Amino acid sequence: MLIIGLVVAAIIGPLFVWRNNENRSIKRYGIGSAAAVVGAAAPAIGMGQCGFADGATGVDHLFMYGLMFGGGWLALLAAQSFFDRADGKKKDSAAFAGEIRTGGFRLGTWVPWVLLSPTLLILIVFLYFPAFSTFTLSTKLTRLGAPKSVDVCFGNFTELLITDPFKLVAYPLIAVALLYGARFWMRRSEPGTLSRRGADVASVLAVLSVFVALYAMFSPGGGGQVAYRPVYVTTIIISLGIVAFGMIGGLAVAYLAFRNLRGASIYRTMLIWPYAISPAVAGVLFFMIFDPTAGIFTHVMDVWFGIDVPNYRETAFLAQFSIILASGWKILGYNILFYLAGLQTVPLAQVEAALIDGATSWQRFTKIVLPALSPITFFLLVTNLTYAFFEVYATIDFMTKGAPAGKTSVAIYEIIRIGVNNGDLGRGAAQSVLLFIAVIAITMWQFRTSGERVSYGGS
Repeated sequence: MLIIGLVVAAIIGPLFVWRNNENRSIKRYGIGSAAAVVGAAAPAIGMGQCGFADGATGVDHLFMYGLMFGGGWLALLAAQSFFDRADGKKKDSAAFAGEIRTGGFRLGTWVPWVLLSPTLLILIVFLYFPAFSTFTLSTKLTRLGAPKSVDVCFGNFTELLITDPFKLVAYPLIAVALLYGARFWMRRSEPGTLSRRGADVASVLAVLSVFVALYAMFSPGGGGQVAYRPVYVTTIIISLGIVAFGMIGGLAVAYLAFRNLRGASIYRTMLIWPYAISPAVAGVLFFMIFDPTAGIFTHVMDVWFGIDVPNYRETAFLAQFSIILASGWKILGYNILFYLAGLQTVPLAQVEAALIDGATSWQRFTKIVLPALSPITFFLLVTNLTYAFFEVYATIDFMTKGAPAGKTSVAIYEIIRIGVNNGDLGRGAAQSVLLFIAVIAITMWQFRTSGERVSYGGS
């Protein structure tokens, strides 16, 4: 099995060189092939070829081939950087650095590395090494306080997925094909035509197909597999709810607060204040508001309106809504702060010209204000998603503790529950690696899609 992967890497290497180089030669083809083979062999040999060992499943083979592909791709990128340097090509960062070095003082190339060494040392000790240790821990069966651990290769990962390797390959390939098909349709259609409307609908459906493919890939449980599919669904619902509530609410409040009012500075400061509260405190506050026995909201609804409010911890919809409300309120001030700053950059001349032309307030908002705020919206989309994925544990722990029946147990809550509370460090580490890869993939996808539609003033 290892030989098959290395042969494929040896073939892909020259193809990569042919695709990305103008100055092609036999020597470069050989370097590309060798780099791909070495990069692909490194993770396989480093893990002792456990994915190809006796008793390994087809899903284990897929994981090992995926690691080999990643290692070979990184090696080819390094080789391409070497080729670009040999051809005299300069990246924007290199050209910018060259402009700095043309001043009165010329320093050696080692000086920036010396100046960066304290930061690099901190990153290595507190970021890169723990990340590597987490991945190593995810391949072991170990418990908190246990003196020994057992290597399980990809067992902590494969138990989260369905057991059919063909479906694991087919589902993402179908989703990717739909994405590229929608993108091709979008490029071939003219704006304002029926074909473009169809392309817009196809693009939305293609994006939804990615979530459906991931849903089908995760295990529903049973047969020794972990029921991770419900965790995935809960994470998507709560995360999207937090982002939608936080960003739409933040923009709406900021747009209203931007008006010239007496005491506006104090008013805006009070609006931003919730961001200073920790997620744990937000959870405590909303627990006190919605508590079914002593909550303020429950008491007011009962005494003033005679309405018996049900226990939110016993209903999936109410529990998820309460988490979205608490977490969205927590990050609302952060979004208001950036949108208030962004509204100051909106070109007033265009707004006044649109007003003279008879544009309604909604037209001015959608055609002028929103495009001007697109850089800030793009930034907030990334930061809000990161918050929704990583910062909601304390809020959930205080309000619902994952209840009812795990309907508020998102990915980060499952990681801490399994890895810390239950002491199963290997499975917790595997789920944390999975969440990390998901966030990186979503961020890259946002930069490739939303980032292309962001317009910066003066560019």
